[in-house]
Amino acid sequence: MKKILIAMILCGMTLTANSQTASVEKSTYGIQTGFLGIWGHNESKLTNTIALRTEIGFDSGIWGGDFYDGTGFLMTPVITLEPRFYYNLNKRIKKSHRIDGNSGNFISIKTSYHPDWFVISNTDNVSVISDISIIPTWGIKRNVGKHFTYETGIGIGYRYIFAKQAGFLENESEAALNLHLRIGYRF
Repeated sequence: MKKILIAMILCGMTLTANSQTASVEKSTYGIQTGFLGIWGHNESKLTNTIALRTEIGFDSGIWGGDFYDGTGFLMTPVITLEPRFYYNLNKRIKKSHRIDGNSGNFISIKTSYHPDWFVISNTDNVSVISDISIIPTWGIKRNVGKHFTYETGIGIGYRYIFAKQAGFLENESEAALNLHLRIGYRF
């Protein structure tokens, strides 16, 4: 009888432990790199499933071809605000998958601004025209070990280019694509 009672208590404690609501972390910091850039970020908890990602870094570009004497490379600053809705945290918990470091699938609205502050390039007299983009994005973020992460996402949205600041007659707008694959380190 004692064995059955102890077994029932242990099972009850296990069910209670698994019935907790999954939540994003209060705050997490990290750095990431991808094919064209490097970024530092923070994700701060707004609700149990929504985190605000703030990011500062460098987006990069490469150009070349028949009209250029070589291959050019540039890096320009970018500031990003991105509210992320992690929609599958409870499902991941039920399947005994990790959610630490905000590991999960997300839907976000990525808002990025490229200011015309400076450019790092292997070519002289290169500048960028400031722009802002708003791109709804679907993505996944996963952890490898305790500190390493990888992330991928895809989305299509809108970009507004401040062309008048560079001497053009009118500002421009166009469709914008967000396609990223990044690896990173979480502190």
